[in-house]
Amino acid sequence: MYEEVTYESILERMLEKVPDNMDKREGSIIYDALAPAAVELQLMYIELDVILKETFADTASRDYLLRRAEERGITPKAATKAILKGVFTPLDIELSEGERFSCDSLNYRVLEKIKAGEYQMQCETEGVSGNGNFGMLIPVNYINGLKTAELTELLIPGEDEEETESIRQRYFQSFDSQAFGGNKKDYKDKVLSMAGIGAVKVIPVWNGGGTVKLTILDSAYQKAGTALLTKVQQQIDPADGDGSGIAPIGHVVTVDTPEELEVSVTTSITYDTGYSFSALRSQIENAIKGYLEGLRKEWQDKDALVVRIAQIESRLLAIEGIIDVTDTKLNGTEGNLIISSEKIPVFGGVSE
Repeated sequence: MYEEVTYESILERMLEKVPDNMDKREGSIIYDALAPAAVELQLMYIELDVILKETFADTASRDYLLRRAEERGITPKAATKAILKGVFTPLDIELSEGERFSCDSLNYRVLEKIKAGEYQMQCETEGVSGNGNFGMLIPVNYINGLKTAELTELLIPGEDEEETESIRQRYFQSFDSQAFGGNKKDYKDKVLSMAGIGAVKVIPVWNGGGTVKLTILDSAYQKAGTALLTKVQQQIDPADGDGSGIAPIGHVVTVDTPEELEVSVTTSITYDTGYSFSALRSQIENAIKGYLEGLRKEWQDKDALVVRIAQIESRLLAIEGIIDVTDTKLNGTEGNLIISSEKIPVFGGVSE
């Protein structure tokens, strides 16, 4: 706003106020007296510009955005720790809560027993780093009778601290509708504030009066696992509408997750000299996976998702070494793939 208010313009205005019959040339007493004041005034205008930017949520930096968001009851989601399934042999091995193991560069501790030979393992490092870490576990301390230990499955994804733009988006969304005890906005706000949740759809009166269905995705925008579904169910409505959870008395809430629909892609690709499908396969797969992940991120606000051939082809054409893409089919069919709100698209492979 004050970009045009410079040291030169301020000094010029100040000198214009001095009578012309006085010496105003550079190096004169008047000039040397006014110049430092002009510098300080310029600095003041710079600070005023900063204050204006920090005042409004659309331009505020993180620290001041958090202060603005707090006025709406919005706080950033804290980083959380990933919970994975650990499989141990022999099956009758009994592990103590808090027992520590290492996998690569990360440490995990026993959280609770799932069933014989299986335990929930919590990563000791917060954030997404523990989500994709699978393989053999090495006990930090010797455990008598233990033969093998392995991380096999992600149960509840860990999350990094919420990003600034996500907070900004939630702030503006808070003006769209008002959360009130048990309305759709209230359910959505409360579920999305839980650790491990990336998206939720609220379906009221889905099975008669007083019933509510919450369909969720985990924070990686994948189908929610049993452990996460159980956790959310226990927090929302553990006992069918008796009010012992977050849900209002009389609301019978069912927590569910959508089915996965594998999307297989077949296409004809023309390569530049020196390139081939085998050489670019990982890039091709990642491009399609990235597109499908983007669709899953939109799932919460869509009645149906459309996997578009044109979008896939444009992403493949952006890969260095690919000249042309034709005859693309989705699940063996020419044309876009429409997916209902009860399903989410996942990568099912790509071939020529």
